[in-house]
Amino acid sequence: MEHNNPKQEVPMLKKIRVNGIEREFDDLKPPLTLTELLERLGIDKATVVAEIDGRVVECERFAEAKLSSNSSVELVCFVPGG
Repeated sequence: MEHNNPKQEVPMLKKIRVNGIEREFDDLKPPLTLTELLERLGIDKATVVAEIDGRVVECERFAEAKLSSNSSVELVCFVPGG
């Protein structure tokens, strides 16, 4: 007799819109904060200004800025040079 394990992890699907493009994260650990999203995208948090659902997030608060499914994130990256 086979029993279902209620603690078995099921992949979660999280959709986050980044600069107008919907991205899907369907692994066991989707990004839950702005810091995690930036790490997944390979963006240095020191070089970006961010907005979640129309609200500017100060860089000191990236780690506590929660993302939910269907969050809309706008990122503006600074590029050195001219």
